[in-house]
Amino acid sequence: MAKRSFCDKFLVMTANELRTKYLEFFKSKDHAIIPSASLIPENDPTVLFTTAGMHPLAPYLMGEKHPLGQRLANCQKCIRTSDINEVGNNRHLTFFEMLGNWSLGEYFKKEAIEWSWEFLTSKEWLAMDPHRLYVTVFMGNENSGQDTESIEVWKKVFASVEIEAEVCPYNTKIAGNKNYRIFPMPAKDNWWGPAGETGPCGPCTEMYYDTEPRLGALQKTFDEEINDFRVMEFWNDVFMEFNKIADGKYEKLAAKNVDTGMGLERAISVLNGKKDAFDNELFWPLFEKIEELSGKKYDSHNSPHPPLNLRGGENINPPQPSFTKEGEDTVRAMRIIADHIKAATFILADEKGLTPSNVGAGYVLRRLIRRAVRYGKQLGIDEIFTFKIAEEVIKIYQDTYAELKKNKEFIVNQLVKEEEKFDETLEKGLKELEKMKPEKIAPFSSKSFMTGYGLSGDDLFNLYSTYGFPIEMSLEEIKKLYQEYNQKQVVNTVELSKDDEDRILQQFHEALKKHQELSRTASAGMFKGGLADASEATVRYHTAAHLMLAALRQVLGESVVQKGSNITPERLRFDFSHSEKMTPEQIKQVED
Repeated sequence: MAKRSFCDKFLVMTANELRTKYLEFFKSKDHAIIPSASLIPENDPTVLFTTAGMHPLAPYLMGEKHPLGQRLANCQKCIRTSDINEVGNNRHLTFFEMLGNWSLGEYFKKEAIEWSWEFLTSKEWLAMDPHRLYVTVFMGNENSGQDTESIEVWKKVFASVEIEAEVCPYNTKIAGNKNYRIFPMPAKDNWWGPAGETGPCGPCTEMYYDTEPRLGALQKTFDEEINDFRVMEFWNDVFMEFNKIADGKYEKLAAKNVDTGMGLERAISVLNGKKDAFDNELFWPLFEKIEELSGKKYDSHNSPHPPLNLRGGENINPPQPSFTKEGEDTVRAMRIIADHIKAATFILADEKGLTPSNVGAGYVLRRLIRRAVRYGKQLGIDEIFTFKIAEEVIKIYQDTYAELKKNKEFIVNQLVKEEEKFDETLEKGLKELEKMKPEKIAPFSSKSFMTGYGLSGDDLFNLYSTYGFPIEMSLEEIKKLYQEYNQKQVVNTVELSKDDEDRILQQFHEALKKHQELSRTASAGMFKGGLADASEATVRYHTAAHLMLAALRQVLGESVVQKGSNITPERLRFDFSHSEKMTPEQIKQVED
């Protein structure tokens, strides 16, 4: 199959250029540049992966002094699986890079917003068209009033380019009013935190870009424009000015923090005139490889072409034709495969040495790999293939993240091993389904399904929990069995309805939720302390953990890898790997 010529000559800006520009900009604003932290969080039992740039900085946002000062910036690798069922639409990713800058008790809203605006619109930096920028702010609730401070700063920066920005009342149709630039939104959209029951939190302001200016001025409510993918959010400035305490009340923080996050994939897409987070150089080679493996095309009508004129001109992309249903399914499957294997590749490359398992983060890794395999089979890929996608991921990112190339052999071996194991699982699961009698498959009409004669979501959950058999594959196989049964009947045959599928899925997810709640209850006492405890003693132990790792590497070498730790106010436990037992002399050297 001929490959499309995705290449840099079509790009206004590459991902590497955006990373570099972002860090250079904030370095010019006296920010210290810090490296990306591990994808596996340290001392935080509330999350399995690093989901945002602020996670590794949590102790410093709670008051611990950072050795590099109060202004920080970096590009952080992140994993989020809360939206895993949304992956495949235009915006949601499991693995992404977050460009972030932080103020630890120094500057606040005015500087954060003004610098965001400068970086986005200045010709020296991104030179984005200010007429295509829109922002949201917190509208206020019973705990805190409307964020009028952010509103006033935004009005001033818009005025600097002769845009008389107005505040659009919530849930009001824009109706072509080009001055509506600032949109107050409720807490569910524009309030961050706290991460747990208590802790730092506050309002945020999000930046959106119009992806289709050819359609003219916005017309619908801003929520509707977001849901229709007309505007894309790509940067969020969070203002941590409150502390939620145990009784549910909010206190003003003595030292206010700024925590911002720009999604690199979304930003690079809109910079290049695209309207989804997958249409960029970080995914194109992966889609080409999946095309090669499957014999199917990804968005074949949308060949590369010059991007939008981001500097305010009229040179815009033509409207894109809509997909057929088959085309939509193919695009979604390819996006899921590319996203999930990219995420799995980065997890496997991480210094913590995580592997697929049935618990915790290892289970999430297993689920990502197996979900990708399931969609590969949907595209007709019957060979062991995930490692081939991973090799493309490594090529794309190896110059930025050296651990990918360093751990390539381990990554490939783990993917092949897990895919082979999953093939065995699928075979066992299919045999279990085939054992089900025709009379149990048969009564799938909407009337009889819930009467106890048909398969239930509980049946499929047992397949899932016992064999790891995905619910989506169970439904597909049931359809096949049902069709085979119907073909043998002369009369009274009915199709498996969408209502039946919905009922099965509802029962399945109820069974899964019950299982998860039981697991959480059983493990509730396992994790004490950690970052959930911000006492002075805990903070000291957290600092000691960093010093211990540095000392171990100084004495034993860079091969030392932290495998875990647990911190309480009473003690510090630090787990690490080394090829041999430490000698008393080495222990003394580390202690000193």
